Amino acid sequence: MKRGLRFSFRNADLPPLSCEFGTRRRRVLDLPLIAWLTVIWLLLWSTLTWANVITGLVVAVAVCLAFPLPRVDLGLRLHFWGILRLACYLLHDMYTSGVKVTRQIFFGLPHRAAVIGVPLRCRSDLMLAATAVAVSNVPGGSIIEVRRATATLFLHVLDADRPEELEAARRQVWRMEELTVRAFGTPDEIARVAEPPPPPQLAAGRPAP
Repeated sequence: MKRGLRFSFRNADLPPLSCEFGTRRRRVLDLPLIAWLTVIWLLLWSTLTWANVITGLVVAVAVCLAFPLPRVDLGLRLHFWGILRLACYLLHDMYTSGVKVTRQIFFGLPHRAAVIGVPLRCRSDLMLAATAVAVSNVPGGSIIEVRRATATLFLHVLDADRPEELEAARRQVWRMEELTVRAFGTPDEIARVAEPPPPPQLAAGRPAP
């Protein structure tokens, strides 16, 4: 016998932050949508009271049941431990990269810049965009192009005097992809990032003029 109420954190088939209830005719409620409709209800009444909050919740649930939205799976999963690891890595990488760039500006010699292509293991649009945003948040490198057809990020790096530095930049992007996928990816995508990285493109590492 199936349970009458199931939440998304116990059922990977459900959309994130949602619940499903019912025994014969299953209904899915999007909890963030219900919260947002409740906030709109409170703004319409301009008074924060328990009566308005409860009434807003009832109206929001009734609207969601009367006008259900089509079920769309964006391929987003929330993994608490993965999100925590990604946040810690981003904070550490932003700090160390910021110190490195500052030293290069004030104390170091001029370095040769380059544009490298880094092929990713996951080809979904969501993971491709999330990895590009995460890489762009770290000083010292910026995304100049995202090629969706080949799932390749083209990255401008400031420190490209030696081939080892270019390879280190690629490994950093692959590490960011792995952490991003383990924080928000599906089981299939997590299995993909566990595989070795793909070989870099022939054009990777071409020095910038």
